[in-house]
Amino acid sequence: MTGDEPSIDASDHEPTDDDDRRIVDVGLSPDDPMHPVLTMQEEAAPAIDEGVIQSGRLAGRSMWSAIGILAIPVLLQQTLTALVGLVDKMLSGSLPEAIVVPAMDGVGIGSFVGWFVSIALGGLGLGGQALISRAMGSGDGPLAEKAVGTTISLGIVWATLVGVAMWTLVVPLAWATDLSPEAAKYAIDYVRTMSLGMPFCGVMMVGSMCLFGAGETLKPSIIAAVVNIVNLVASWLMSGVDLRLGETLIPNPSGVDPLVWGVSGIAAGTATSWAIGGLATIWVLARGVKDLRLHAPRMLPDLSIARRVVTVGIPTFFEGIAMWAVNLFVLGFIGEIATRLAREGGTEDQQGGLIGAHIITVQWEAFSFLPGFAMGTAAGALAGQYLGAGNPRMAKRALAACTMIGVLIMSAMGVVFMTMGEQLTAIISDQPVHLAEAPRLLFICGTAQAFFALSMVLRQGLRGVGDTRWTLLITTCSSYGIRLPACWLLGIHFELGLAGIWMALMGEIVIRGGFFLARFLHGGWTRITV
Repeated sequence: MTGDEPSIDASDHEPTDDDDRRIVDVGLSPDDPMHPVLTMQEEAAPAIDEGVIQSGRLAGRSMWSAIGILAIPVLLQQTLTALVGLVDKMLSGSLPEAIVVPAMDGVGIGSFVGWFVSIALGGLGLGGQALISRAMGSGDGPLAEKAVGTTISLGIVWATLVGVAMWTLVVPLAWATDLSPEAAKYAIDYVRTMSLGMPFCGVMMVGSMCLFGAGETLKPSIIAAVVNIVNLVASWLMSGVDLRLGETLIPNPSGVDPLVWGVSGIAAGTATSWAIGGLATIWVLARGVKDLRLHAPRMLPDLSIARRVVTVGIPTFFEGIAMWAVNLFVLGFIGEIATRLAREGGTEDQQGGLIGAHIITVQWEAFSFLPGFAMGTAAGALAGQYLGAGNPRMAKRALAACTMIGVLIMSAMGVVFMTMGEQLTAIISDQPVHLAEAPRLLFICGTAQAFFALSMVLRQGLRGVGDTRWTLLITTCSSYGIRLPACWLLGIHFELGLAGIWMALMGEIVIRGGFFLARFLHGGWTRITV
């Protein structure tokens, strides 16, 4: 060494990164044979970050850690959301004997409308989630903030229009499902009261899905807990119903007459809880989460962002409408079965309680959806962020891992349905017609839960990465090509009744799960741009 060259003495201090860099930089010329080897250390360094999530709560996390961060709060949130519907059914089942059967049928149709609400708002929210997850994966904060502002504004407008549609269309819906005049009145009261809270519901649902895209699932689950508590207390007080829990009767202190305000009060409590949830969601977004915040100026819709959100969301909306319409036909088949029973000399309760038994089964089945939805949401958000980071291999691994977990949990839920159907039914209603029908429907439902998980997790995951056209195609073809004909064939033609309807429903789920598995294995979803 000459005196002009820097001296590096290992005895002076511990080696540092700067020392490593100095070794590479000093005394090398492009002609030195060691130049490519030593400089490779520097040139390879940026590649370490390639394929790694760049921003948001999932940045730097392992796959399994990210799945836990996403899925556990979503499972809690969805459980609490399902409890809102369960509370409504329990309160309806506790109404006075004079109105309980038609009220249960009316609230059952209201639940069907609630499913439409989830479909209508979920498509828009999913578009925002997909765009935000890609932005988080690539570290594009400004794009994420534009996306959340535009999506929330679109959500408010769209939810208001959905509320107007609910108010207007519930009358022909009650007629189309062959409800008795009394049950139709309760359905109209229930749906129109809920429609008043739709703008708040829109903010809550769309906002939570935007948070999912950023990897933030804890705060939406806390909001869901608050919403559930408000719904329980408000619906109970506004309905005037004495709440029955097993052998325990809790008298209602409000003094409201349940014969007059029972069904409307239950719906009013739900609308009130939505208002609280919507305001809380805006508050959380305005305060901000890691690398994502809602700014008021960003709520002026950006047309290019809106187009990208809607492009993803529209196929999801039509997919949901396709399923909703098919199940509307299924309700019509159930009404036809009830009419046949009446002609054959069945009692009025036997005729009128079939829809109630169907809805009780659907309500409990919703609890099996919860782990499937949670794992599907985690799969979509995580795979979307990995794709945004340019790592399709990890996106595939994340989706496969979430599917495996969903299958295991939902299969266990299926065993519960098959072995505890009567106890589960009795929690909601002690009416003989419900106790006679719902347990065997739950048994049929339980047999197909593993395939339901396959369908649900993969579909939700593919939606979350923006592959909504293929999910629309698979769901529509399966629903109209298999589900609808099978329900008519088994339930009506072969006269297997409500049990035949459920055999057809579960058989179609098995086939649909195979279709989604084929799309996942094909891998075309990894090349979707959002």
